[in-house]
Amino acid sequence: MSAADRALERVVREEWGRLVALLLAGFRRLDLVEDALGDAVEAANRTWPADGVPANPAGWLMTAAKRRVIDRLRTEDVAARKQPLLLTDAQRHQEVVRTMADSGSLVEDDVLRLVLMCAHPALAPESAGALSLRLVLGVPTADIARLFLVPEPTMAARITRAKKRIVGAGIPFAVPDASVLPERLDVVAQTAYLAFTAGYSPGTGPDLLRAELSGEAIRLVRVVLGLRPDEPALVALLALMLLQHSRRDARTRDGRLVLLADQDRTRWHHDEVAEATGLLGSRCLSGPVTPLTAAYVLQARIAAEHATVATPEETRWDRVVHLYDLLLQVAPSPGARLARAVAVAEDRGTAVGLAALEGLEVPESHRPAAVRAELLSRAGDTDAARAAYDQAIAACRNDVERAFLLAQRDAL
Repeated sequence: MSAADRALERVVREEWGRLVALLLAGFRRLDLVEDALGDAVEAANRTWPADGVPANPAGWLMTAAKRRVIDRLRTEDVAARKQPLLLTDAQRHQEVVRTMADSGSLVEDDVLRLVLMCAHPALAPESAGALSLRLVLGVPTADIARLFLVPEPTMAARITRAKKRIVGAGIPFAVPDASVLPERLDVVAQTAYLAFTAGYSPGTGPDLLRAELSGEAIRLVRVVLGLRPDEPALVALLALMLLQHSRRDARTRDGRLVLLADQDRTRWHHDEVAEATGLLGSRCLSGPVTPLTAAYVLQARIAAEHATVATPEETRWDRVVHLYDLLLQVAPSPGARLARAVAVAEDRGTAVGLAALEGLEVPESHRPAAVRAELLSRAGDTDAARAAYDQAIAACRNDVERAFLLAQRDAL
């Protein structure tokens, strides 16, 4: 990968949502903004390798996308009537781009507006979450589909319908009045957690994790918590995110996957662990909570069982299994069942763990086969383990995790 390719990948990853938000703030045309930004990225992919990476890559993309939106508006034959407005808008955006070049960042409030727009009650929660991941954080449609456990064409159609719904319903791009904010908080929380999961759940391509994406999800939760500081769902979610995020520097070594039991715990961010455990003791979580909040609390407590012991051997797997049992009552999911099977194997033995995997399927995921392969290997059934590894390798689309699975299979 060339330096230009790396620069473009980085700016798309880090600035996509802010660029979408800033364009949408000026032009109010969701049907044009994302396409225009995509065209700008394609143009950068063609020109940067030859011309060199611009001093302000985000500003370059912003200017190119803005020109494409204006060209499209003119093509729609509204230029004659809108020309003064377009010129004023273009001048204003040029000022914003110059400001961005000086400060190195874009308008933060516009990102929050974009998320809250996507969380509008006119959109179904699953559509709101998918659209937020695509517009705000630039997660590829294929990876969003995998997070929602649906085929990619289904997710592409869902995102398209959601964008048309926003345009057709005239949903405003603005921070709503405080009186309507509570009804959108659950959707915002679910969206942030999906974004966080997208950062740590290996998708397509060469990167095992995208810690900066998960960090952006944490930032989003902190921003909304600034508006609603005692909102239980957001407090519990922030605790869960911090506990998981605290291990980011130990998850890989020399580009290779490092399992939890093998991680260097001195590289964990223990200040974040301390903040998270403090949040779990918050007064707002001491009373009755919604099922969504309860699910976040239980997952955070599971993460805390791992994060607050000095060595893997000290992990109380019996507590972990109990917490997963409670989680499956509150929010049953294939992923939680799979994680429980791993905990059961650690607590009660390999045979019980394999029994817990029976009948478990996670669409579009290689994880059940990978876990089954590991447990079969522990049980000494090498042939069955090799077959399970082959199944996991065939389904895995992440380069780093596939390399790990190949090494595990070859070591049998």
